[in-house]
Amino acid sequence: MKKIKVAVLFGGVSSEYEVSLNSAFNVIGNLSKEKFEIIPIGITKNGHWLYYPGPIEKIPTDQWKDDLDCCPAIISPDSTHGGILKIMENFKFALLKIDCVFPVLHGSNGEDGRMQGLLEMSGIPYVGCDVLSSAVCMDKVLTRVLLDYFSVKGTKWRHINKKDIEKLDSFCESISKSLKFPIFTKPANAGSSVGISKCHNIDELRHGILVAFAHDDKVLCEAGVDGKEIECAVIGNSEPKASIPGQIVPCNEFYDYAAKYENESKLEIPAPIDEKTSQEIKNIAIKAYKLLGCSGFARIDFFVTNDTNEIYINEINTVPGFTKISMYPKLWAQEGVKYSELLENLIELAIKKKQ
Repeated sequence: MKKIKVAVLFGGVSSEYEVSLNSAFNVIGNLSKEKFEIIPIGITKNGHWLYYPGPIEKIPTDQWKDDLDCCPAIISPDSTHGGILKIMENFKFALLKIDCVFPVLHGSNGEDGRMQGLLEMSGIPYVGCDVLSSAVCMDKVLTRVLLDYFSVKGTKWRHINKKDIEKLDSFCESISKSLKFPIFTKPANAGSSVGISKCHNIDELRHGILVAFAHDDKVLCEAGVDGKEIECAVIGNSEPKASIPGQIVPCNEFYDYAAKYENESKLEIPAPIDEKTSQEIKNIAIKAYKLLGCSGFARIDFFVTNDTNEIYINEINTVPGFTKISMYPKLWAQEGVKYSELLENLIELAIKKKQ
């Protein structure tokens, strides 16, 4: 049987570079070597693309880019090429045809529609959401605007742009009256909880907004919820399916970057919620997925209040983590879908979408 050639993209010019390395290590390590020919393409922090044929153990330690067998390589935007151009000595090019791209790229330049735009021009099938849905879901403010329009309930929110920073003090005064503390401040276009702060008063709110501005020019401010943090995995194109929901029990005050990747937060799968609430979360997840034009896969995050089981949608992640502790593959594992099978399904969905 002819192997399917899959280019796995990892790294990238993003604050989530390290997360991508760990995700890619797990993806490459779990792809069937009998079914797939894997072509790893790493992107350094400064945007240098490299074909990497070395041992995958060097990827999570960031030693991959120093391997002597690396060579410059780019995905050709020319759809007649249908592959990767390896740049050899004397600036000669070698074309490596591929059947599918798996962009294991988190955050800016990876899941915000930019990479998806390049892949659309290349004509090569790729795993995950298209340009528009990637861009919409990456922008937390735009996501909230659209979900509010379609009456998908979320927490109360406001936002501020960096160009309005001279109005920051008056904005903080205003928001402290319209939203109840604690208030969470988030860069509109970032993931993995990078740049997020939990603010208990106006001084912390002001500081939290400035911290978020270090990562993006637009900041979302959300009212906190006294409740459980619930996540639901969705897979599919026109007929998506939702997994059983799971709960995050953060080891820190909230599920920040350290709680996700550096410390031992607890995952409870299935989430300790009743069947009615669980089914409603699955229904909302699929509804939001379809409304925002998602395809391939996404992880939908929710809050469920402790007192009334009221459900609030939080975020949609179009390239969820695939590290050894990531919720997305763990949720499907609970449903009986092995990691390698999940990856195979995602590649199959990408190829079908292009046909």
